Amino acid sequence: MNLYPFGKSLVSTIFYPLYRVKVIGKENFPAEGGVLLCTNHIDNFDPPVVGITCPRPVHFMAKEELFRVPILKTILPKVNAFPVKRGMSDREAFRTALKLLRGGNVVGMFPEGTRSKTGELGKGLAGAGFFALKGDADVMPCAIIGPYKPFRRLKVVYGKPIKMASYRENKASAEEVTEVIMNEIRNLLEQHK
Repeated sequence: MNLYPFGKSLVSTIFYPLYRVKVIGKENFPAEGGVLLCTNHIDNFDPPVVGITCPRPVHFMAKEELFRVPILKTILPKVNAFPVKRGMSDREAFRTALKLLRGGNVVGMFPEGTRSKTGELGKGLAGAGFFALKGDADVMPCAIIGPYKPFRRLKVVYGKPIKMASYRENKASAEEVTEVIMNEIRNLLEQHK
């Protein structure tokens, strides 16, 4: 049973008024086709916030450790999350993500790989570029601009999709594409802070 619609409704009811969530650029989001949604990572609440503001259901990679927590291991798969082993090549997670992207779904990931302790944008990992190139999908850059403090404005900004066709044709490396993605996220953060 998929709990995504119920979860989205429940979290929206709480988060929109609590964090005064403002969404910018939602109209930029492609209505169909595979999309790799890449965003900065400042808080544990980032996945649900992206989930409630994105116009399409998002499948998130979540660190494998979360699937060992009793209640989470039951809930996470029902809200479109799938496990990824951090710090190593996880073939199963790669296959799952690529299958979802090629099937026309939205896969959400945090290219930094972990939360920023300072709130500043960190270095992106090559995995984002790898999925962007191999996934037959365009990339949607997104910026979450905090802080997560009750009744303070939280912004979620969706940029313009990054078309991947020319990068694939020019045989760009995963690192080069990750750098392009991170620059787009950085621009969104600077424009809307």
